[in-house]
Formats: sequence, C-alpha cells, structure tokens
Amino acid sequence: MVFGEINRMYEKVKDRIKLHEGFVPKIYKDTLGFATIGYGHKVVDEDNFVEEKEYTKEELEETFLKDFDKAVNGAERLFNVNGCVDLHEEAKGIIIEMIFQLGPTGVSNFRNMWKCLSELNYVGASYEMIDSKWYKQTTNRAKELSNHMKNIGV
Repeated sequence: MVFGEINRMYEKVKDRIKLHEGFVPKIYKDTLGFATIGYGHKVVDEDNFVEEKEYTKEELEETFLKDFDKAVNGAERLFNVNGCVDLHEEAKGIIIEMIFQLGPTGVSNFRNMWKCLSELNYVGASYEMIDSKWYKQTTNRAKELSNHMKNIGV
C-alpha cells in the first residue's frame, strides 16, 4: 500500500471512530464509569482537563490524534506478533478502531480472531468478534465492525 492510500485509509478510520465515539466537550463518565472527554479519550492523571470546563473540538483534536497514533502503533505491534502483516487494509482499519476503544491489551485477548486473521479468514474473524464481552457492551458498534470484517474480499 502506498503512502497516499494509507493516509486515505487512516482518514476513513478516524471519521468512523469519531462517528462511533461521538463528541462530548467536557468530562463525563463512560458506560464503564471512567472519566472520558472528547472523542472517547479516557482521562488519565497526566491530562490537565478541568471538571465542568467545556472544550472546543479544536482543543480536543490533538488529544484525539495522539490516541489515534497510539491505536495505530498498538495495531502494528499486534499485526507483527500475530503474523498478520498481510491483512487487507479494511481489516487493519477495523483492528485500529477496536484498539482505539479497547486498547491493545483488550484486543490481544481476541485469540481466536487473531488465529482467523493470520489465515486471512475474515468471515471467521468476524464471528469471533461477536463472541465477546465487547459485543455485549457495545453491541451496535461491534456488530457493524464485525459485518464490515465479514464482507472483506466478498
């Protein structure tokens, strides 16, 4: 994949993440009770966000881009560890979004999905995605990404 294609794929994934996460301009509790802001950024001790302060999209875009870069880097590590460097770009984008939401450790636990992906079995991987606690917690998003994975190469 050439550089321009990679950038287009990343932009598509960023847009999909923003759509799924939604934007909240101040700190709120997510469905698991974690302090969160912007496009699904889990607030950590190093952050300097102020409770009750409302931030603009422009102010929180930098945080989103850092989180996205972390997701891409986590995905690259998992692709290498699981023998999945030759995945279809759409599958890579789906994994990046999963890591954005769940973190690399959470996505690394989808062992059967990774086995299917190492065999380029996108249909099998899609079934393993829905056989998860993640699916029960964010059913609509998981179902959409699973269906997207299932349709790769069809």
